[in-house]
Amino acid sequence: MACFWGAAGACGVAAAAEPSEKDAVALAEKGARFMRLKGKEEMIRLIIARDPEYNQGSLYLAMRDLGGITVAHPTVALIGKDLRDVPDADGKLFRHEMIAVANGPGRGWVDYKFKNPVSGKVEAKTTYVLRIGDVALEAGVYKH
Repeated sequence: MACFWGAAGACGVAAAAEPSEKDAVALAEKGARFMRLKGKEEMIRLIIARDPEYNQGSLYLAMRDLGGITVAHPTVALIGKDLRDVPDADGKLFRHEMIAVANGPGRGWVDYKFKNPVSGKVEAKTTYVLRIGDVALEAGVYKH
């Protein structure tokens, strides 16, 4: 597709770089600020509604309780599920690590393999986990 001067905005979106680890941290921190101002229930509502502020394609915000239950996720079918013992493509129980980060230092990265919703392929992913009160916000990016 050729980009003409008048369509530069549209072409800029199409040519945007893949989200970075910095973007994942920024999204989790943005969610944390929102929760401190508006509360957990409103954050849950926005995540489930796929609000574009918190759902940007392959980069999105999810929420898990400190025991491992999915509290909010753009894929509504995952809500209320305990997926701790579901491994990634390499057999890694990465959600156990996410819960350990949330319950330990309260922030940090977990690496695993996951199906990219944009490409449809299993790819290396890293997710930033940030504890806020009794839940953890998670925002991940695919490594290319």
